[in-house]
Amino acid sequence: MSQQQYNRQRFEGKTAIVTGAGSGIGKAAAIKLAQEGANVALFDLINERTSKTEAEINAIREGAARAFDVDTSDAARVEKAVLETAELFGSVDVVFANAGINGVLAPIEEMQLEDWQQTLSVNLNGTFLTVKYAIPHLKKNGGSVIITSSINGNRTFSNFGMSAYSTSKAGQVAFAKMAALELAKFKIRVNVICPGAISTNIDQSTEKTEELKEIVIPVKFPEGSQPLADGPGQPEDVADLVAFLASDESKHITGAQIIIDGAESLLV
Repeated sequence: MSQQQYNRQRFEGKTAIVTGAGSGIGKAAAIKLAQEGANVALFDLINERTSKTEAEINAIREGAARAFDVDTSDAARVEKAVLETAELFGSVDVVFANAGINGVLAPIEEMQLEDWQQTLSVNLNGTFLTVKYAIPHLKKNGGSVIITSSINGNRTFSNFGMSAYSTSKAGQVAFAKMAALELAKFKIRVNVICPGAISTNIDQSTEKTEELKEIVIPVKFPEGSQPLADGPGQPEDVADLVAFLASDESKHITGAQIIIDGAESLLV
């Protein structure tokens, strides 16, 4: 069997849930997993981008993808979508908890409680709910959970105004490590990835306040901030890592925190 044939069969018969699947890292990971044989449940707010992702994957393999209208911070919608996924495809084997927002960027003293709560609700509560409702299904055969955190809040702290975002991302790392130990006896692996700058649409979820300029300390690197590349990484770079962590090739890896940033976080 050639490597190409092996890759096409790596996830044959398995089902992956991908949150934030309509664009960016989520879309790239969903396509990658489908190309390698997985059925993919796309959890996102149903819109033109999510429908396009579904169509692209089903063009690769008919019936391989189904889009679900999910706000990952809404427990009832997450639970319903996970159950429908298991009923439709027969199992849940891989969970990529990727959905997230930057949210409101503001000085701590100016940040409104509802803005703080919104960022933590989507990023941290959304991760918890996705994993929580997937566990009963993952327990049947074991599986892999991958969580998208960030270098922000874990390796870098110079993105001013992102106290809520960074807190949520640090919380995801702690949650992943706790879950990895708790779920190991069920052969469920849990790993967390920490991307740096990646070309995605997440900036569309960013709202900068006027007061932000009062606390910013300029940080500039004359030759760029990604030493390994000429600019931000691509979603496909992260998708390759997700596919590895989802596969049996990483069967002895759990509780890991993997930086994928082209050495960006080593500069600060």
